[in-house]
Amino acid sequence: MSEAQAHTHRPLAGLRVIELSSFVAAPLGGMTLAQLGAEVIRVDPIGGGPDRDRWPRTAAGQSLYWSGLNKGKKSLTIDMKSEPGREIIRNLLRSGGRSSGILLTNAVGRSWLGYEQFRALREDAIIVRVEGNWKGQAAVDYTVNAAVGFPTVTGPDGFAIPINHVLPAWDVTCGIYSALAITTAVLNRQTTGRGAHIRIALEDVALATAGNLGLLSEAQINETSRPRIGNHLYGGFGRDFTTLDGHKLMIVALTERHWADLLDVTGQEHVVTALEKSLGIDFTREDDRYAYREVLAGLFQVWFESQSTQEIEAALRPTSLLWARYRSFDEVVDPASTDVWDNPMMSMLTQPGIPTHLAPGSPIRFDDVPRTAEPAPELGAHNREILTTLMGFGERELGELERKGVIGDTSR
Repeated sequence: MSEAQAHTHRPLAGLRVIELSSFVAAPLGGMTLAQLGAEVIRVDPIGGGPDRDRWPRTAAGQSLYWSGLNKGKKSLTIDMKSEPGREIIRNLLRSGGRSSGILLTNAVGRSWLGYEQFRALREDAIIVRVEGNWKGQAAVDYTVNAAVGFPTVTGPDGFAIPINHVLPAWDVTCGIYSALAITTAVLNRQTTGRGAHIRIALEDVALATAGNLGLLSEAQINETSRPRIGNHLYGGFGRDFTTLDGHKLMIVALTERHWADLLDVTGQEHVVTALEKSLGIDFTREDDRYAYREVLAGLFQVWFESQSTQEIEAALRPTSLLWARYRSFDEVVDPASTDVWDNPMMSMLTQPGIPTHLAPGSPIRFDDVPRTAEPAPELGAHNREILTTLMGFGERELGELERKGVIGDTSR
């Protein structure tokens, strides 16, 4: 199957989305759709947006962040401060049938990007706008995370300062929500003929997650704040353990079977049984395992410290226990350290300006649909293709718009 055939075979083939975005949430939403076959046209200012050179970067200064979040898209560069540039975007949204007329953006406070303006162009326009909070104000993952409460329960017991997690969880989740919102709106439009104006706020995503996990109701109903417990599993038994040769493993025993296997593999069954009898408790219950987690962890740590990592992993593999060795990112991409290279989602990607590297396709698996990663576009690489094919511009018009600085380079 050729690359073109593979792309048309994907479930969202034929769908066109215009993306005006920067940073994480909206670009990730667009890439999610692109990896499922949609034609996603990312529109940037000439020279690139504010995330064009964001870290991490190669030694030559190429942003791995930007290329990672824009795989499989097309790139159009336009002076969006000019009226002719804005008119091109309006025409892009106006053109096409029921599989187009879709805008994904995190731009806020710009009247020319308002829903009513686009609805005047086409009644069935779909606009998905990523915002900071429900009032439409700006926010980023780090500020939302601070406001919702997660940094106060992150980190080891005894820490008095808030600790941010390094994963931009709300950006990532918001990006997936935005892709879901677009596919939902498209399905509804096919049924009803109606467009949609959809707003998704980072803070709402964080609040919804905190509420759905019971964190907010726990604080409200029990009138208590969740404690910091480091790497312990809240409400059950799970923790990191150090091996004889200094590696760390995360061990989780959620079920009675997990617990029985942990006792068996560590040889602590008799000791733990005696402890149960002396305390009058039952460690097959999650509540009791959590209440005495420090005592239990101390017993198991003796076994982990007496074994090499290789010996421990060999002992754990036949069990039902949930476990993993802590690895750094450089270990994750080391073929000798993990089986990441065998994962069919991963492939070697040739990205312009960046050395060939391992990159993921879509984590969503459809039968017989390839998931090979496609490179991110060079900035403005599709200017000529989009403006001639979709807009019908001729060479004279292209040259005039480029000379006036309305569009980026069209020579490619």
